[in-house]
Amino acid sequence: MGDSINEPGDYTTDGADDPRWESGLEDDSSAIMKMVGRQIKAWREAAGLTQAEFGTDIGYGEEMVSKVERGIRVPKPEFLDNADRVLGAGGKLSAMKADVAEARYPKKVRDLAKLEADVVELCAYGNHNLHGLLQTEEYARALFEMRRPSYSEDEIDRQVEARIARRPIFDRRPLPLLTFVVEEVTLRRPLGGKMVLRRQLEHLLNVGRLRHVEIQVMPTDREDHAGMGGQLQVLKLSDGTAVGYGEGQLDSRLISDLRDVQILEMRYGIIRSQALTPRESLAFIEKLRGDT
Repeated sequence: MGDSINEPGDYTTDGADDPRWESGLEDDSSAIMKMVGRQIKAWREAAGLTQAEFGTDIGYGEEMVSKVERGIRVPKPEFLDNADRVLGAGGKLSAMKADVAEARYPKKVRDLAKLEADVVELCAYGNHNLHGLLQTEEYARALFEMRRPSYSEDEIDRQVEARIARRPIFDRRPLPLLTFVVEEVTLRRPLGGKMVLRRQLEHLLNVGRLRHVEIQVMPTDREDHAGMGGQLQVLKLSDGTAVGYGEGQLDSRLISDLRDVQILEMRYGIIRSQALTPRESLAFIEKLRGDT
């Protein structure tokens, strides 16, 4: 791990942006989904069914069928099972569920999720929005809906699903240590509306009470702040190595150079010492929830 792999654009962010301006299936997912779509279309046409007729038989609308066949919408497992049954495919369409599951989320999300699945300790400081692992579904959706250039509805659904799919880290065994430092202003900003914020604060309280999770709040009135360089993460892996992760407006990067990772660890340690303690932070969030 001594060599740096500071490659931008290979990993997802926890905000609303993507390392590239383009939306949609921008990686290997595209080829898989187009192949699946062609197979479904071929079986449907062989059965002599229109998209509308086929959709009715499997419980989906004509528009959804069209999007799946064109490879721009990821079919859910029940879609493939119903299609296999209605078209008499003998298990051939259902067998695609494993490939579809792998391609359901952008490659950047899959890569980050693989790292998170191997962590024994995750350290994260966010300076403008909550870490993706802490976001409720509606908070995440609000972030993606305000993204510019705008995502399509399909892409918003895909990005939200991908973010929520990273949550199993909280239930993994053995339990990893997960620590987060969030800015006070982030907890006050009503992204998506006041009720979205209130439910997000309630979620933070529930997560913050888990024994292997520590959430700390950085008060806005702090005169010393080691996090002015921006968002950072350090992921300590099961093999004893560690990597850093950072993101900007239009790119994100994984950092493996030992000296750079040590700098991130040092900064994070100072940030934690400057923030409220975990107990003080939960009390602070509780008060904010009551005021929202």
